[in-house]
Parts: sequence; C-alpha cells; structure tokens
Amino acid sequence: MKFDEFESQSSKAWKQRIQYELDGADFNTNLVWNSLEGIDVKPFYHADSSEQPLAIPHQSDGWKIGEYIYVQNTKSANKKALKCLSKGTESIYFILPKASICIDELLNGIVDFTVRIYLELNFSTADFLTKIDTKLFKSHSTIFLVNDSIGHLCKSGNWYKNKLKDFSDTLGLCNATEGVNSVFSVDIALYQNAGASMVQQLAYGLAHAHEYILEYKDVMPDQVVFKVAVGGNYFFEIAKLQALRWLWDSLIKDYDLSARCHIIAEPSKRNKTIYEYNMNMLRTTTEIMSAALGSSDTIINLPYDVLYHKDNEFGRRISRNQLLILKHESKFSAVTNPTMGAYYIEELTNQFAEKALALFKDIEKQGGFLKQLIDGTIQKKIKEYAKKEQDSFDNNNQELVGIHIQQNIDEKIKAQLELYPFVKHQPRKTLIEPIIAKRIAESIEKKRLGNE
Repeated sequence: MKFDEFESQSSKAWKQRIQYELDGADFNTNLVWNSLEGIDVKPFYHADSSEQPLAIPHQSDGWKIGEYIYVQNTKSANKKALKCLSKGTESIYFILPKASICIDELLNGIVDFTVRIYLELNFSTADFLTKIDTKLFKSHSTIFLVNDSIGHLCKSGNWYKNKLKDFSDTLGLCNATEGVNSVFSVDIALYQNAGASMVQQLAYGLAHAHEYILEYKDVMPDQVVFKVAVGGNYFFEIAKLQALRWLWDSLIKDYDLSARCHIIAEPSKRNKTIYEYNMNMLRTTTEIMSAALGSSDTIINLPYDVLYHKDNEFGRRISRNQLLILKHESKFSAVTNPTMGAYYIEELTNQFAEKALALFKDIEKQGGFLKQLIDGTIQKKIKEYAKKEQDSFDNNNQELVGIHIQQNIDEKIKAQLELYPFVKHQPRKTLIEPIIAKRIAESIEKKRLGNE
C-alpha cells in the first residue's frame, strides 16, 4: 500500500485506543512524564493537536566545527590553530587572558576567509584597543569578538573596573572595530553549568542581552554571540536552542534592530564525571547532536578528559573526530531544518519560548537583569533549581552511569588527576555573589577519591 492509502487517525482516536489498551489504568499517571522543567511530556503528538510552529530561522546545514585554544604563548597558539585547521576544524576560538597578545602574530597564516575566528577578551577592552590595529577587522571578515562584561560580573562577582567604565569601554570597541561581526556576547553556558533550568537559561540569557541592547542599540553589530551549554536531555536541548533564536528575534524587533543571534554551542560540564570517564564521550555525542539539530552556528566539543587532564592531543583528536563523523559521515549538516514536522520538538520549542518570555517579562518588571543580579535574586533562583536537580539525582530519580548506577568499585582515578576537578574556593571581596558552576557528581566523587 502507498502511504496516502492508509486511513488517517485523529489524536482523539489514538488516545481512545491507548486508554483501551491501558485497561483502566490512568493515562496521565502512567504515560505522561512530569519533567523538572515543568513541562509535561505526552506519549504521542499529533498534527491536529499541535500549535503552529514558531517562525525560526533554521540553519542546521551551516554549522562549523570549532576548537578552543587558550593563548599563553602567541606563537604556540598560532601553531596549534594551524594544526587544528589541517585536521578538519573550521573555526578557532582563542581565549585571550591579557591585552598584550599580538593579534597579527596570533592570526598569522590563518587567511582562509571561511575560517571563523573568535577572540574572547578576558580583560578590560580599553586595554585591547590600545594594542591592536583596527584595520585588521576590515581585512578579516570572519572575526567575532567575544566580550561579556556582565558575564564576567556573574562569574567573578566583580566588574573588570566598574559598570560605567566597562560599558564605556565596550562602546569604544563598538565604534573602533568597523567590520567585525560581533563586539559583545552573552554567556548562557554559565547558567546551565551552575544548575539553572532551561527556562531560566533562556530568560536570563535574554535579560542579560537586553542590558546590552539598552546600552548599545545605536551601535549594534551585525551579530550577537550567545555561548550555550547543551545538556543530556536530547529533545529538550534541541528545543531550547530553537527557542533562543525565536526569543532573540522577537526582542530585537521591538527595537527595530536586525542583529542576528549567533550561537556557539558546547557540551555541558554539569553531567560529566571523572569516574567512568569514557562515558563522557557518549554524553558529548548526544549533546553535539542536539546542538547540530538545534541550529547552532559553531559547535565546540569537550574532550572526554577535560575535567582531570591538561590539554592534550589525544583528547582533542577524539572530540574533533566526534564532530567530523557527525558532519561528514552522519550528514548532520545536510538539511536546513531537520526537525520540521516533528510535533514533539515543535511543541517543546513553543512551551520553552512561552515560559521563558513570561519569566523575562517578570525580570524586566522587577527592574531588569542587573538589578536582580545585584540583589541576589538570580543567584537564589538558580541555586533553588540546582538543588532540586541535585536531589533528583541523589534520590536516583535521575542517574549518571558509573556514578549513581553501574559503578566500577575497583576503578582508581586519583593517580591520573592533573587538574583539580571540583569547585575551587577562593575567598575574596566581591560586589555580588558569583554564579558558581558545579557538577552533579562532585560530592559522590569526592567521597570515592577519599576512599582510594
């Protein structure tokens, strides 16, 4: 029989059949999943009961394979970047710890205009402006500046200098870097790694970005970079990324702006482990799949041993090959919108967008993101949800393989630790309480390490 010869069934008919098969058992109790996100997941979705999908500029066929490079030494960082590009990497994300780094030397030989270059500035941008030749940005049309003074405040508890000076420096950067794709960015990944819900991540990210719009709407760059961490809830994460694009487009239309949402996606660290560390490869595989299907612009994978090993070629090669296989063998870049017609994902996207928009509006009514950050409301709400999620794992309602279930009790990891894998405590005076990233498995891992 041909497909169109089958008799169509309505959602009502399907539900009646399911209830018959349940033989008196309750439909909602047995088949509807009540997620921690407050979204109830039904056992099936149907066209006649689905809302109109949101108008989202999908581009799952255009994502690039990226790699992080921390720039301690300019020549060695340049050499490492050229090697990565020769192995299939398409985008380099340089993390710059100081303004004295010579950008011309760093980018020497990287002349292919198809290569995206990200420069994350971990210092005051005023220092950066005095050291660079701004003509560089006109000749390299694929450079993105990743500059997030609010993100620095969230992570460290302090501005680089103070709010007025930091914002003024960024304005100077906007005016001086004609031709650059982006000048400021929004680090949503921090909220995810600290334990925020997906709705919180979207709403806080949007409110965070709104603070920049209010300051720089007259000098907005062509694109705004959003760094997003992708967790292990496969379909939810696809919907989260799609909802982010819709929320941003909806916001900038109110200001008659056209700056595009540029998403850099990476796997979350929150669900990664030092025990059964090879499981991290499986976790990151599904997470980069979500990133690709969610229409990210650049995907940067995390090495399986990133928590406890220093940067090494083997870990880099494995993480890079995961993306190469996904893109070139599994053809995850072959379709612009692979989720079209997936009623489940479309409904999830609608719900995330609706809930995040409501929370965003509430934040704005209460004075905006910075006000709520300074008075501690944002930190409090993230910690409340993080505890809820942690309790769910500790009570085995959710599980990590090798940690909560299927532990290899003979596994020893202490001798392999090159990095401290837990939250570091550095007491210092701060303007606000910092938002601290913490992994789900930390407390269990500390006990196991103590018993080795």
